[in-house]
Amino acid sequence: MGKKVKEDKKPPPDDVFDTLAVESRQAGTVVLMLSSPEEDVQSKACEAIYKFVDKCDENKKQLLDLGAGEALLKLMQSEDRIVRRNACMAMGVMTAHPEVRKFLRKREESVPAFIQLLAPEEDTVVHEFSALGLSNMATEFSSKASIFESGGVDALVKCLSSSDPDVQKNSVEALAQLLLDYQSRAAIRDADGLNPLLEMLKSEFAIIQKLSLLALDRASQDSENRSALRELEAMSKLIDFVAHPEWNDLHVMAVMVLSNLLEDIESLELIKETGGLKRLVALITDQVPPEEEPKAGTGKGEKKAGSRAAKKSAKGSKSGKKDESEKEEPPPGEAIIPTLPDVKMCAAKAIARSAKSAENRKILHEQEAEKMLIHLLSHESNDVQTAAAQALGVMSENLLSKDSIREWEGLQPLIKLCNSDNGDVKEAATLALANLTAGNSTNCQEVSNLNGVETLIHLLADSRDEAVANTCCVLTNMATEEGLRSEAQGKGVVTALLEPLKSQNTRVQAKSSLAVAAFVCDADSRSDFRNAGGIENLVMLLHSGNDEVRRNAAWALAVCAVDEPTAIEICKLGGMDLLQEIQVSGTRKNPFAEVALERLLDANLSAKYSLTGQLSSTNLIEDGFYDAGQIRPNTKFMSIEDYCKQELNDKRPILFIVAKADPVATQSASNPELETKDNSKTNVSGKSSRTGREGKGKSKQKEKEEKQKEEELQAQLQKEAEALANSENQPFNPPTDSNLVKYIEEVTERILPLATATEQVKALAQFVADKMGGCIEKGQLPNFSWELPLSQVKFELKSNVVPIGKIKAGIHIHRALLFKALADRIALPCTLTRGEYNRAWNEVMLPETPEQPGAQKFPPRCFIVDLIHQPGRLMRSDSPEAVTYKKL
Repeated sequence: MGKKVKEDKKPPPDDVFDTLAVESRQAGTVVLMLSSPEEDVQSKACEAIYKFVDKCDENKKQLLDLGAGEALLKLMQSEDRIVRRNACMAMGVMTAHPEVRKFLRKREESVPAFIQLLAPEEDTVVHEFSALGLSNMATEFSSKASIFESGGVDALVKCLSSSDPDVQKNSVEALAQLLLDYQSRAAIRDADGLNPLLEMLKSEFAIIQKLSLLALDRASQDSENRSALRELEAMSKLIDFVAHPEWNDLHVMAVMVLSNLLEDIESLELIKETGGLKRLVALITDQVPPEEEPKAGTGKGEKKAGSRAAKKSAKGSKSGKKDESEKEEPPPGEAIIPTLPDVKMCAAKAIARSAKSAENRKILHEQEAEKMLIHLLSHESNDVQTAAAQALGVMSENLLSKDSIREWEGLQPLIKLCNSDNGDVKEAATLALANLTAGNSTNCQEVSNLNGVETLIHLLADSRDEAVANTCCVLTNMATEEGLRSEAQGKGVVTALLEPLKSQNTRVQAKSSLAVAAFVCDADSRSDFRNAGGIENLVMLLHSGNDEVRRNAAWALAVCAVDEPTAIEICKLGGMDLLQEIQVSGTRKNPFAEVALERLLDANLSAKYSLTGQLSSTNLIEDGFYDAGQIRPNTKFMSIEDYCKQELNDKRPILFIVAKADPVATQSASNPELETKDNSKTNVSGKSSRTGREGKGKSKQKEKEEKQKEEELQAQLQKEAEALANSENQPFNPPTDSNLVKYIEEVTERILPLATATEQVKALAQFVADKMGGCIEKGQLPNFSWELPLSQVKFELKSNVVPIGKIKAGIHIHRALLFKALADRIALPCTLTRGEYNRAWNEVMLPETPEQPGAQKFPPRCFIVDLIHQPGRLMRSDSPEAVTYKKL
């Protein structure tokens, strides 16, 4: 701005102002000069502003605040070429500041002004800074839309063929920003911009290659663009790019573009036909590519490859050019330069991404991609190991790949990686093992042969949740083989699974519950699991809000409930109540909880009969069974001990089955002389006491002795009270039933020897009716007195629990229960069903027609046994008389 203008030799006309040289060091003054009508002043002011704003960001903001933005935007559309150029240079540099971009977004004419300056007739410098301005503005989404709508994609694509590297760099950078929007991806294909991007991979400048790969990565996310790139042989060009070791810092981005292309099966088929996949695998594994294997006579006369660096120039510093140097590409067959770990990692991820499709997995398997992944497992980088293991996990979804990975010794490095200190590596390795062992017994056996069981059991206590969950999956897969399951049980897998059950991670909870269900298949393992406290953990998981956790926990409880001791433990911990709540819920109900509840009820027939009102012929009533009456599904079921502790009430009695005689009665019956001796002792003691009382009245000394005896009696009573209190802590002794013992003996002696099941049923029905008050004529049931005798029995026992043998007058519910209890003792199959209003009945399956004993007729028919009106009468279950018997 301080440059002086030379004076003309000829004096100027009188009406012309003399030339004035002005020097200014204030930015505001220069901004005012932008409004000058003289084009020469405008161009010099724009040039000065360009130099000023190129120094720092604060200068850009300062000029914007001084109003330079409006003036520069107007001058960018000037008719003078120099003014347009200098204004474009200044504004292009100023767009690097966010406040300037915010200002331009508010001006609708800003984007079209930049795009207009990309016209072919404009100078190269104008193209460079116009593309720079669009590149900076394209960082905001609203500006992306404006550039797209104004036709900026076409204009930028044309600039890609410019001979100036700075124009190429700014144009491709702007396109890379625009390609984040899906509309621009279609637009660049329509503008034939994909081929120029591929050609720019051969550029001498690293920054241009990098931005080209970035643009291709974003463009290849569109399926139609991938198709267009296949036609342009993009995959071969990218593999050639990876084959240049001097470009190794950009190999990662090239592999990322290949990863996008390999999503399509068409791309895999093409790369298979051209041999590109095997070549890529060889490059990633640092081997000699198939087409570059050394041959006789090679090594001489080879062409020199293009150098990585380019000549430096004034513009080169802005474009990121390397130092001027040239180096020869090593002849084929010489030492291979290994690819960087990041490249190997991206290649493994590309394989994993492509292998998500079943068709792609098949092609990758044919090209032996698994070999490359197994090779990468031994790499020293944790990231490479993780990516390779993840890819193997995806590839193992192919059945043939599972066998190939085993044959190529891929299981051993995976098991070794399970001991890694890196959590990501362990997670990926266990995931691969989980997929490899799923449905493949040979792989499961191979894992065991490689001492993988100990490693897996040790991993159950790992702090990495996903690794633990995957380990549970592996162990579950191995548990399908009996030999492997026994081996794991012997090494403590059952108790080791307790720790994952306590995890707060829902996936760990779900997978560990499933593993428990797989390993507690025998009585010993269930006992170990129960003694270790695992049942409580499973019951707690029923509270989970996760559906999968609840389902798997319920299934594990269903497996555990096969054993009666385990089922009792589950009930004590509230498992039955929780399962009932789940089944009542409309959202949490699931078939696994239903199965678990059925298993628990089969192990606790008393609860089953009270909840469902039904006992099948396979549900055998044994000692300890009791009928507490029908209860609601969400009501807590009480034990017989709880019922015995209750005070006497007026509710229906609890019918108790126990074939155990009273020891006192048994002793009295076996020793009749014992009672006589006791009575004689009582008489003697009574006589001596009367004599003592007469003697005490004669002297005071005897009174003192009597007082002393009373004190001793009180002390004895106190000891008896303490003994009674201590007896409450003793094990519960249920009531006894001597009559039921006699019934069983009689039935075993008289009815069991009968020839046919029909005869046994009829005889047993008559026997039960005789013991329960005999037959009752039709219509006389309301007049049958059974409630008062039953109340008298309760009063005599001073308990609400009444043994079935003590009932001498009973109706349907009493007779049907006694019939079922006695029939089970002589192996006579029958059911027990509860009806309404104290109704209950038994059903039997008989292989012959009742009217014609001995006549075989299949299939067996279902009959209801009459125990009331005509004891021993058999009624077809679907007959009208059977329906009447159930209801009336």
